Parts: sequence; structure tokens; C-alpha cells
Amino acid sequence: MLTCEFCGEELVLEEDMKTHLLLSHPENDMGEQSHDGEAEGREKRFSCPMCALVCTDAFILQEHVELHLLEESPAEEAVLGATSSTEAASSSNSSGGKSYECPLCSVVCGDCYSLQEHVELHLDYGTATSAVSPGSDLRLARRLQEEEKQRRKEQEAKREAEEFKKLQRQFGVNGRGGYRKQMERTVEKAVSRGVMVHAHFHNKRDEMMEALASGVDDGRTRTQGVLGALYVYYQREARDCVHVWLSADTDHYYSSEGDKGWGCGYRNFQMLLSSLQRMEPYTTCLSEGSVPSIPQVQVLIEGAWREGLDPQGATHFNQRLQGTQAWIGATEIYALCTSLRVSARVLDFHQPTGPGDTHPRLFDWVKQYFSQTATSGARLPPRVVQTTQPPLYLQHQGHSRSIVGVEQKKNGSLCLLLLDPGCTPGDVRKLLSQDGSTVSTAVCRMRKFPGNLKHRQYQVVAVEGVLTPVEKQTRILNSRTLQAERIP
Repeated sequence: MLTCEFCGEELVLEEDMKTHLLLSHPENDMGEQSHDGEAEGREKRFSCPMCALVCTDAFILQEHVELHLLEESPAEEAVLGATSSTEAASSSNSSGGKSYECPLCSVVCGDCYSLQEHVELHLDYGTATSAVSPGSDLRLARRLQEEEKQRRKEQEAKREAEEFKKLQRQFGVNGRGGYRKQMERTVEKAVSRGVMVHAHFHNKRDEMMEALASGVDDGRTRTQGVLGALYVYYQREARDCVHVWLSADTDHYYSSEGDKGWGCGYRNFQMLLSSLQRMEPYTTCLSEGSVPSIPQVQVLIEGAWREGLDPQGATHFNQRLQGTQAWIGATEIYALCTSLRVSARVLDFHQPTGPGDTHPRLFDWVKQYFSQTATSGARLPPRVVQTTQPPLYLQHQGHSRSIVGVEQKKNGSLCLLLLDPGCTPGDVRKLLSQDGSTVSTAVCRMRKFPGNLKHRQYQVVAVEGVLTPVEKQTRILNSRTLQAERIP
């Protein structure tokens, strides 16, 4: 008689004992080794974690487990009747719920569906044949980790590509054409809506082509006499200001149909140039009375890059601005001024210096810029002064404007006066009105207190004279690593 060492049952035949061990004690892989050493050559067996079935192949086990999962109610019964090894694993589960141990490794899953996915991973990676080896589980974990890294890289690359396209649209380098194409599209839309007749369309198109060919701005968006009107206004009104400093005479330029949404930098350069052309030191290097059109300004900036100015900025725009809607900023204005032999500085107010993300250091610097020459030698400076200082180019994220003056209130607070290219000619021309209330409303739109300028960073381009040819070459060499003056 043969006695089962696990349950004590007695059987006569050895084959009956093997069958008994296989069916009644499948979790004890050493059952057959107690007889005649035949276990060394027998096949690997895999027990189903949901019933007592033992499979000799991992793929058969997978199909068997999937049958359990397809039949939800029977599967629940199988779970309740799982093997003792599964029950032991569930008792160690921190959540106190049912757990399922993988028959191919030591991993314990919280539910049968997770177990199915885990077994499928074994089969996908070919680890089923070496399931009981601890190294196989480590290799699987490493492969899964590599797959996760690859997925993250692909997602990051996709996100970067989307961000790049967004930046291309934002900065006008997405191939939508430049000033001419945008003007044509705008006029064509006006004709299709019935706002403009075909005859007017053709006339306007001919005017545009003529202006583009000449390279000179047609003056349709220009408003003259702005600073003179401001000087008269402050002489009569704004008695709460103890001091007002205004820039030299400057024309306002408005973003038209051809550059709306991206042309503010070009328009502010036109404002700056309109002021410099009236001042004696700059007439030697600038053509008097000829303000270039936006496409011509793009040509001039490309010429500055070819001279060697700001090679990093040139690379950013792929050496090309013509025919694009690319935004320009303080560094492009600096390169353009240097190319024209105009001495300029770029000041970077790179962080707020006051409460509530304000920039009092910026306001103090602007006051110092306009007042440094206006009160020299005067014991009691006049309340309103129109200086000989050119306007300042003010850049922040997404927009740029021109600073043409600063007010100092009785309580010592400062207020900047800005000309905005986004302001329509009709609104700016209200400054020229004889009606005091109309002028006051227009001036209020120009005023910017510290609480109105709360961007993280501001850059200012200040013009301060004319360069000699030698000084120009020196600045071209230094612009290879162009850096702004950081304040503070």
C-alpha cells in the first residue's frame, strides 16, 4: 500500500497515487519527487488560480483563465474556491480584498482582470517558460520600464511639435505670407461682404503696390502733431501734475489691414524714426522725411543681419523676414538702429521690483531719461517741458508701445504716457481737438500707472546719439553675444 504524505490516503497502484497527487495536491510540485526521482524529467505544470486545473503549457493556461473571465458568475465562484496559495496571498493584501497570484512568477494581482493582463505580458515577452526564475520578473520589469520611457518620449516629441506650430503661428513664420498678402486678403473680404466696391478694391490695390515698390510708407495710418497737442493740453489742464516731461515731436503710426496682429514692432520703429528725422544729430545718417514701409523695414533688418549684427536673432528667424508676419522685438530694433549708425541701448527690466508685480524701477528710469537734460542749469524747472529726447521703445510679451512722456503727481507717483500702434487714428486725432473734454479722454487712454504695467518682464530701447563707423564695427562684433543691460 502507498500512503499520500499530504492527506494520508492509501492506494495500491503507483499510477493511482500519481493521479491522486496531480488532482488533489497540484500546488505541491514536489509530490512526485517522493517516489523514484522521476520529477527531474517531467514537464513544467501551471496551476489555474481560479480552479484546481493543472496545465502543462502557459498558453493553454492563458486560454483557460480567459474562459473564466468570460463567464462572470462562474468566475466569481471560481475565485471563492481558489487554491490555498491564492488564499495565502490574499490574506497578505493590504486592502483586505481577494488577491490572485501569478502562476508564472511571484506577483500578486488585486483582481482577476489584472492577473489576465499580467499573464499576457509574460506570454508577449516570452517569459512563461522561465516563470519561476526571479530574473525573468526583473527582465519583464525592465522591459516595461523601457516601454514607458519610449511612450513618454513620443508624447513629449508630439507636445513639442504642437508647441512649435503654435509659436510659428504666434510669431508669423507659418508661411501665411506677409504685409502684401494680408492686405489683399483683407480687401478681398471687404469686397465679398459688400463693404467695398470692385472699383475701390482695384484702386486700393494699385496704391498698395505703388507704395511697396517705392519702399516708403504711404502715410495713411500716420497722425502728426501729437506731442504739440499734448504740450498745449498740459499747459492748461492736469493741475494735479507737478511735473510733465514730453519727448521730442513724434508721429503716431497705426497698425493697418496689412499688419494687424503682428506689426506693432514695425510701427513703433516708424514712430521712433519720425522723431529722429527731425533732430539735427541724426539727419546725417537718416534720410529726411522718408519713413520706410513695413516690408522695407524688413529689408533693412535683413541687411543688418548680413552685416553681422545679432547672428543669434538672425538664426531665430532663419535669416528672413520679407514675406512673413514675423514679430520683431527690442533686439531687432537695436540691430536696425546700429545698422543705420544710430547708437541705442537695450535695458531689461527682467523682474518686478514693487508690490503686486509692479515695476517702479522702470518708471524711475523713464523719469530720469526724460528729465536729465530738461532741467540742467535751471533752479526751478517748469511744470511742463517738451524735451529733445526721442521716444522710448517699450517691449513686453505679445506687444510693444512707445513711451512719449511721464507725469509726476503731487503725491510723487509717476505715470507714463504711451502711444499704442493698436490705437486707431480716429482716437489719436482726438488729441488735436479743440474740445477740452475730448482731449482729456484721449490723454486718459495714454496714461499708464504702475498698476497698469504688470507683465513679468519689460525691455526698453533708448536712442542716445550717432555712431562713428569705427563704433559701429565694434558694436557689430559685440552683438555676437548680444546682451541687454539688466535692471536691477
